[in-house]
Amino acid sequence: MPTDKRIDTYIAKSKDFAKPILEHLRGVVHEGCPDVVESIKWGHPAFDYRGPLCGMAAFNAHCRFFLWKGALVFGKSGHAGAGPFGDVHSLAELPSRKLLVGYVRKAASLNEHGVKAAPRERKPVKPVVVPVPLRAALKKNARAQAAFDACSPSHRREYAEWVAEAKTDDTRQRRIDTTIEWLAQGKSRNWKYEKK
Repeated sequence: MPTDKRIDTYIAKSKDFAKPILEHLRGVVHEGCPDVVESIKWGHPAFDYRGPLCGMAAFNAHCRFFLWKGALVFGKSGHAGAGPFGDVHSLAELPSRKLLVGYVRKAASLNEHGVKAAPRERKPVKPVVVPVPLRAALKKNARAQAAFDACSPSHRREYAEWVAEAKTDDTRQRRIDTTIEWLAQGKSRNWKYEKK
């Protein structure tokens, strides 16, 4: 069973309640997938087998164990990623070793057969609602209109919301004037904060 000494160190530095949980989970992973490769990713123990397989982490008051293809492993139960193992405080909260080993074997089999996880469902992007006064000002300046149209939806939304959130007519007009000026110069709403 090849191990990574960095995981030994990670477990040793974990809170006392977490050590037996992490040791148990590590053993489960090796039992379920003897050819697993250990590493540290994003500062936490990770296990690969023909791609990312699973990982675990210890926090101040709980541990987490997650399978990269958790939604496929757990089926339509609604569990994804950490599934039912996102908030573990003691070994007693984990299911039987046999069940956990079965989950790891199933995840390893998915990787072995090249099964891809379904992409996350993306929420539909809300259309950008451009306030009428801003639309009118854009029509008067072809350069600003062209720059606005070329902006990503998020950049158009930033300008539109900035103008719409103005509480007074004077503030709204100042923001419209600034928007037209900046757009004509090819600047995004938050151009001052962009990396150069």
